[in-house]
Amino acid sequence: MSRTILHGYFRSSAAFRTRIALNLKGLSYEQQAYHLRKGEQRSPDFVKLNPQGLVPALEIDGHVLTQSLAIIEYLEETHPLPPLLPKDAAGRARVRALSYAHAIEIHPINNLRVLQDIASRFKADEKAVADWFRHWVKETFGPIEAMLAHDKATGIFSHGDQPTLADVCLVPQVVNNARFDVDMTPYPTISRIHKACLELPAFAAAMPAMQPDAE
Repeated sequence: MSRTILHGYFRSSAAFRTRIALNLKGLSYEQQAYHLRKGEQRSPDFVKLNPQGLVPALEIDGHVLTQSLAIIEYLEETHPLPPLLPKDAAGRARVRALSYAHAIEIHPINNLRVLQDIASRFKADEKAVADWFRHWVKETFGPIEAMLAHDKATGIFSHGDQPTLADVCLVPQVVNNARFDVDMTPYPTISRIHKACLELPAFAAAMPAMQPDAE
């Protein structure tokens, strides 16, 4: 049987999502770390593995998979239990919408390489970069809070009483928010769900501080 290797970085939101999904599925994996701030993800060996030079990359079943959402969809299709997507089409659409709000709306404009580029290209200081981060969180967290707070489909977790892909994407973003002093007071439903997730071993074990390369 081939080894399952997750190539990532302890603080990467995308790698964090992938760890949570692997843990929820009960899959064992090894980790290979690349220090993003030192540019290790641009090393020739890693770029050969993933030409984008981004983490995560997952070696599994003889394949090299990239992009966290695509990886998680693969895990869902090949290891369907426990499910991360509801059985009904409307439920799947809702979970994907919540997931994408975190992973596609917020993350791409607030990830490390974008923040570094803002600092370099526009000579933004730490305060300006942090203001940028908080602004784009606020733009999306307000609507997400409304979607969760006013929909009866919300349960203990983002969709019902079992964790789904929506929660896999929610937790890394909330953890990132703490690093930039985002005020979570306006988002009580998100905060409640985040707390419920961290009570599960699969989420707790995926936390950045628990990873071998944590600083």
